[in-house]
Amino acid sequence: MPTTTEGKNQEFEAALKAVIRTLEDGQKGMAQIGEQMKDKKLRRFFLAESLKRANFRGELENELHRHGIANVEESGTVTGALYRAWAGLKASLGGSEQSLLATAEEADQETVDAYKDALDQELPLPVRQLLVEQQTQILSARDYIRDSRTELKAAS
Repeated sequence: MPTTTEGKNQEFEAALKAVIRTLEDGQKGMAQIGEQMKDKKLRRFFLAESLKRANFRGELENELHRHGIANVEESGTVTGALYRAWAGLKASLGGSEQSLLATAEEADQETVDAYKDALDQELPLPVRQLLVEQQTQILSARDYIRDSRTELKAAS
């Protein structure tokens, strides 16, 4: 644990940027999977989740700006890019909605892990509260994806 103010600021910045990168991946991945869904309810869900991830990113970027960190580069993660490519490949090869849901569920684990890692850091209380609120919604979405996949599996 950093004891200097500079060390704490670097820890804070690194923690939020890691979450922001996974949210960027989630935003792109959710939109891509949503566009491939035939089921209208699932399509709407994934497109809405994509917008939520964008909002979450914006909220966290605002926190960084409030703490004097001006430049937040958008890059995503290598793992996120691989999941998006895999989802695109599955869709182009006629992957089932069940396989797209499985891909989304696996990819969202990276986001869950990023939130957990960030919350393990020493963060200002308002930022911690924001992360917990966002994490709760991410976990709820992941549960919905898992339950939808289970329902599709049982129906087939």
